[in-house]
Amino acid sequence: MARKLNKKKIVNDPVYGFVHIAYNIIFDLIEERYFQRLRHIQQLGLTSYVYPGALHTRFHHAIGATHLMKQVVDILRAKKVEISGKEAKAVTIAILMHDVGHGPFSHALEHSLVKDIDHETLSLMFMERLNKKFKGKLSLAIQIFKGEYHKAFLHELVSSQLDMDRLDYLNRDSFFTGVQEGVVGCERIINMLNVHDNHLVVEYKGIYSVEQFLIARRLMYWQVYLHRTVVSAEIMLLNVLKRAKEVSQQGVDLFAPAALKLFLQNDFTLADFNNNPNILEQFALLGDADIFTSIKEWQKHPDFVLSYLSKGIVWRKLLRINLSNEPIEETLFKQRQTQLHEKYQLTEHEASYLVFKDTTSNSAYTYTGSQINIAHKDGTIENITEASDYANIKSLATPVVKYYMCYPKELDK
Repeated sequence: MARKLNKKKIVNDPVYGFVHIAYNIIFDLIEERYFQRLRHIQQLGLTSYVYPGALHTRFHHAIGATHLMKQVVDILRAKKVEISGKEAKAVTIAILMHDVGHGPFSHALEHSLVKDIDHETLSLMFMERLNKKFKGKLSLAIQIFKGEYHKAFLHELVSSQLDMDRLDYLNRDSFFTGVQEGVVGCERIINMLNVHDNHLVVEYKGIYSVEQFLIARRLMYWQVYLHRTVVSAEIMLLNVLKRAKEVSQQGVDLFAPAALKLFLQNDFTLADFNNNPNILEQFALLGDADIFTSIKEWQKHPDFVLSYLSKGIVWRKLLRINLSNEPIEETLFKQRQTQLHEKYQLTEHEASYLVFKDTTSNSAYTYTGSQINIAHKDGTIENITEASDYANIKSLATPVVKYYMCYPKELDK
C-alpha cells in the first residue's frame, strides 16, 4: 500500500524562522510548475548590483506572505471577525498566488516582454488555469483576488496599502539588502488589525507601527528600489531587451532559448494570450537565466547598441546617471547626444538607447483606492493622515518626482 504523503510541511524561512504549510492545497499549489518557476525569478531585479545580498526570489516572498496571511487570519478570528474555513483557505491561496504572473527579473522587465499586460493579469490567468486542473478549488480565491467577494477586507489583506504582500516584501527586502531602515513591526501591525464595516482598520494602539511602516516604505524606495545605480542597471536591462526585439523583428536570428525567441519576435497582446493558450505556457518557461544567458551571447553581436548594452550588464559597466530634483537642462542633454554621435557615429534612434532622460517618482501613501484607517477607542474611524500627530505623514502622500539623465561614462573624459 502506498504511503500517504504528509503535506503539512515546515519551511525554514530566513526572515520568520519555521513557516508551516497550513493546507494540503497550498502544498499542492507550491508543487505546481507555474509556482516553482518563481524560484528562478529574482525579487529585486538587478538590485544585487548595488546590494550583493539581494538575490532572494519571488518564491521566497510568496511563502513569506502566505505565512503572514495565516497569522492575520488567526488574529482576526480571535477578535470575533467571521472568517469561515473556506474563506481562510481561499485568502491564503490568493496571497500565495498573487505574484505567480511575474516575468524574468520581476518589476524590472514588466511591460517589456509583453506590453500593456501587468503581472496581476498574468497571475489571474495562471490561477484560472490551475482552477480547471483543481476542479474549481481556486474559485473563491480568484473572487477574493479580483475584489469581487462580498467580504472586502479579505481582498484588502491581499492587495491594499497595508496588505500581507507589502509587509513581507519590506521586511524581506530589508533583510537581504542589509538596509535596516526597511524593517517594520510586522507582528505588531498584524496584531493591531481589525475589521470595521467590512474593511480593514488598525486599532489606535498600532498607529505608531503604521507610521513607521510608511516611513520605512519611503526610505526603501529611495534607498533600494529607486537607488540611482539600480535605476541605471534596470533601464539598461529594459533597453537591451527592447533593442533585441527590434533587431529580431527585422529578421535577424538572435541567439535565445525558444520561449524567449518567441517573445522577441512577437508583440503579444492580452487578446493573443486569451485566444492562444500556448502563449501563457511559453511565458511560464521564462526565467532570469534565459535572459542573462542570451545577453552574454549578445555581447558578440555586430549590432553596436545590442553589444554595448549587453557588455555593460554582464560586466556591470553601467551608464552614468545624473539624478536631480529639477528637470535636466536641455543644453546639457544635447551636449551628451552630440558627444555620443561624434564618438560612435550612431543614428539618432540608436543613440536614444545610450543617452536619454526621464523621471521617476514615488509616494509612500496614496489617497486613491484602499485607505489605511485608524479605529479609535470611541469607535470613530479616521484616515492615518488625520489620526497621526506626526507632521510628516501627510507629506508622504505627496509624490516625490526626480529627474535623471543617463549616458556612457566615457563621455565624461
